[in-house]
Amino acid sequence: MAVPGLFAAVRAAPGPWQRVACAAAGFRGRCPGKSYAVGPAQAVAALFSPLQSQPTFGFLLDIDGVLVRGHRVIPAALKAFHRLVNAQGKLRVPVVFVTNAGNILQHDKAQELSALLGFQVEPDQVILSHSPMKLFSQYHGKRMIVSGQGPLVENAQVLGFKNVVTVDELRMAFPVLDMVDLQRRPKTTPLPRNDFPAIEGVLLLGEPVRWETSLQLIMDVLLSNGNPGTGLATAPYPHLPVLASNMDLLWMAEAKMPRFGHGTFLLCLETIYRKVTGKELRYKGLMGKPSILTYQYAEELIRRQAERRGWAAPIQKLYAVGPHHPSDRHQGSLGSERKLRPSSARSSYRRNATPIFPERIQSQDP
Repeated sequence: MAVPGLFAAVRAAPGPWQRVACAAAGFRGRCPGKSYAVGPAQAVAALFSPLQSQPTFGFLLDIDGVLVRGHRVIPAALKAFHRLVNAQGKLRVPVVFVTNAGNILQHDKAQELSALLGFQVEPDQVILSHSPMKLFSQYHGKRMIVSGQGPLVENAQVLGFKNVVTVDELRMAFPVLDMVDLQRRPKTTPLPRNDFPAIEGVLLLGEPVRWETSLQLIMDVLLSNGNPGTGLATAPYPHLPVLASNMDLLWMAEAKMPRFGHGTFLLCLETIYRKVTGKELRYKGLMGKPSILTYQYAEELIRRQAERRGWAAPIQKLYAVGPHHPSDRHQGSLGSERKLRPSSARSSYRRNATPIFPERIQSQDP
């Protein structure tokens, strides 16, 4: 590929994509046209050399705010992305698409991206916020209450969970637990149930629609040790295992200002639990950007992708391309404050593999 053509793409691509285009063109230091610092570019520049050497790095591409905003593809991002595709329609480097969305099936998200990018994206190239939960096999057989929206049960089953109960199903089993909405309160007092199997854990896949109902019933499960139809004199601690994905306090859509994300819901749950019990809510697993677990999971997918393409050179670097806006700063600090219990997520990572920590590429615009 001629460097002049790519040089034009450098000037046309705003934000983080200018960094990608600069690296691909082999520029060092600051990019022309804007003041973005560029890291080592030799590996990326090699893609466009006559020898076409095998890649030793991969890209983790954020979706929201980088490739698309809302339901619209960003034109400059589309142009820059196509620079990573060769004449045969194949990627020049291994690429994984990362999103903190979780209210869609992985297969459907791949199809959605394929239509937007004009490029066939495979499901195993997409990491949803909860995808790393596949590694927590020790909880897959437990009876878990699942919170979120969209194809909740299907997503939980894809992740490996075999016995899930939705918040709505729990509410139907115990109507007197959901009392905020006067229109949904039972008109008569139902008979107490003693045939409902105990819940053994909490699965938080994304922000729900009725926050007051989900907060109340999840608290009931935690305070009753999984038996929300009963009451305990003292709340058990440690509490039942909690797995959560997507720590974004805010996120960018079509609106001019950021919107509430699942991190805001988690913050509400943590605050209520602390106020009621005097103790901290602790997680067995937190995943989604910017958790290390998500990047480790992405690393494994990048390596597998390189193997399928027959690229023998080891993957030595990952470049994470993400947006830079105030909501990023909020969600980053929020994630660092969360409490994690020691966890033994059973992964399929190669035990002798050297971990790769991604270099984050982002716009410096406020």
